Amino acid sequence: MITAIKKQNILHNPKEKADWFGMFDGYDSCSEDTSSSSSSEESEEEVAPLPSNLPIIKNNGQVYTYPDGKSGMATCEMCGMVGVRDAFYSKTKRFCSVSCSRSYSSNSKKASILARLQGKPPTKKAKVLQKQPLVAKLAAYAQYQATLQNQAKTKAGNSAISVEGFSWGNYINSNSFIAAPVACFKHAPMGTCWGDISENVRIEVPNTDCSLPTKVFWIAGIIKLAGYNALLRYEGFENDSSLDFWCNICGSDIHPVGWCAASGKPLVPPRTVQHKYTNWKAFLVKRLTGAKTLPPDFSQKVSESMQYPFKPCMRVEVVDKRHLCRTRVAVVESVIGGRLRLVYEESEDRTDDFWCHMHSPLIHHIGWSRSIGHRFKRSDITKKQDGHFDTPPHLFAKVKEVDQSGEWFKEGMKLEAIDPLNLSTICVATIRKVLADGFLMIGIDGSEAADGSDWFCYHATSPSIFPVGFCEINMIELTPPRGYTKLPFKWFDYLRETGSIAAPVKLFNKDVPNHGFRVGMKLEAVDLMEPRLICVATVTRIIHRLLRIHFDGWEEEYDQWVDCESPDLYPVGWCQLTGYQLQPPASQSSRESQSASSKQKKKAKSQQYKGHKKSTEEMTES
Repeated sequence: MITAIKKQNILHNPKEKADWFGMFDGYDSCSEDTSSSSSSEESEEEVAPLPSNLPIIKNNGQVYTYPDGKSGMATCEMCGMVGVRDAFYSKTKRFCSVSCSRSYSSNSKKASILARLQGKPPTKKAKVLQKQPLVAKLAAYAQYQATLQNQAKTKAGNSAISVEGFSWGNYINSNSFIAAPVACFKHAPMGTCWGDISENVRIEVPNTDCSLPTKVFWIAGIIKLAGYNALLRYEGFENDSSLDFWCNICGSDIHPVGWCAASGKPLVPPRTVQHKYTNWKAFLVKRLTGAKTLPPDFSQKVSESMQYPFKPCMRVEVVDKRHLCRTRVAVVESVIGGRLRLVYEESEDRTDDFWCHMHSPLIHHIGWSRSIGHRFKRSDITKKQDGHFDTPPHLFAKVKEVDQSGEWFKEGMKLEAIDPLNLSTICVATIRKVLADGFLMIGIDGSEAADGSDWFCYHATSPSIFPVGFCEINMIELTPPRGYTKLPFKWFDYLRETGSIAAPVKLFNKDVPNHGFRVGMKLEAVDLMEPRLICVATVTRIIHRLLRIHFDGWEEEYDQWVDCESPDLYPVGWCQLTGYQLQPPASQSSRESQSASSKQKKKAKSQQYKGHKKSTEEMTES
């Protein structure tokens, strides 16, 4: 056993800097983990009544209106609800709501959100279809809410169950993937002070190739970086990769070279190579002279970067996931890695929740809605509950100040916008209301409710709205208004037909930061259709500051357009670092599940069945 090498044995180039560490947008959609709530809740600005000329259908004592009395009828295969066929979901119009579609999938052993939270390997992701007009959804709303109420209790009890079997290291190695650097994520821990941690940096780590009863350490070099994770090789192995291993650089057992000397910890060479050198101290001095290591305060910086100002019991205003046009009061229930679980204040059983990052554009200080003229749902709770307090306004993400006195956005102007209810699409949209401080209420053409209850709020500088022609210039498929028949869609013709004008190009955000993302990079991304979930994902396209995020193992229809600075994107290893649950790639989970099942069958039978193997699609339909 040799003594720890003193820190002064590491000789750095005096010309190098002493400090090596010189160094949001996107709408969350409606989460399904909610308690039952009426669609006629009171708000400061009452929802306008539905047009009286719409046909009506009575079902189980409820009266539903439809936008088109000529449409054919359909029966939901899950709940038996009868309604207008065009209002139903799925290409075959088999279900009255997304909830029924997902419930049906779960019952037939498909992958539902609940199954993923329970750690069951999914084989097919729940459909996120093109948004229908809100009035067309009313027929399914009662059943939808009943299903959500039943699911809420189950999800609450299983939300902490982890998904086993996925390893970022194996996934990266076996496919030669490249992960997005930590410096791409300014909102993530160490995102602004990652510095020049790179290959060949040396660190002190526990020696697992040792038979001693106590924990000992050895020096390893970084072979490859993948977000927070690093592929390490112990000193002395040279070109031998047999004992290479992955670890999270921000973990508590990772230290700069010299830490053992300062802490009185022993450095012990791995047993496999112990015989290679008689003088290990001389070997290390030679290997480490001029090499880089972590800054001495690295662990302190990690700890500081994981301190979050938001605390449980803080009150905020957040978008109402049932009515995007308004906000509601919610209370911070928990904080994980800067992500907030918010519970709407009126939720008695605390299951009506909403997940978002503390820097999300969807949350605001108490009083924000009234100050800019945004719709707000008045709470039935007349006074704060004990221990609850308003979040200080300075903790929220700041938006860029704009001058609305000159040429500015006006109601009726046309533009292109990411649909917050279908984030894989950029749609033809209209400014419906101009609020204070640069905020705009926007509706998707052809899919709007008559009362404006599905309008959504974007700031004028939001990277999720674009001038007319943006998609055509950048070769992105623009989603035309629902029901528009003059295809291919031409903006010039549409503006003339609707008697409208395009919003001036100069009013849109043109800033493109040097974000560092590249096509093919891996990361961890929030599934904004179910924002409590964070999944293995890939950057598949980059348009200026706009990223196309693909969830590994799922079809492209579930992709999301996300801003490069969105707080819903994280480096590889973020979930491990913060203790959050990571959802693995669907295809990989399916393969592992099938492989495990096959092994069980081999033990039970002397001969393996060689017959027809079911494809994933066939398995999900059985």
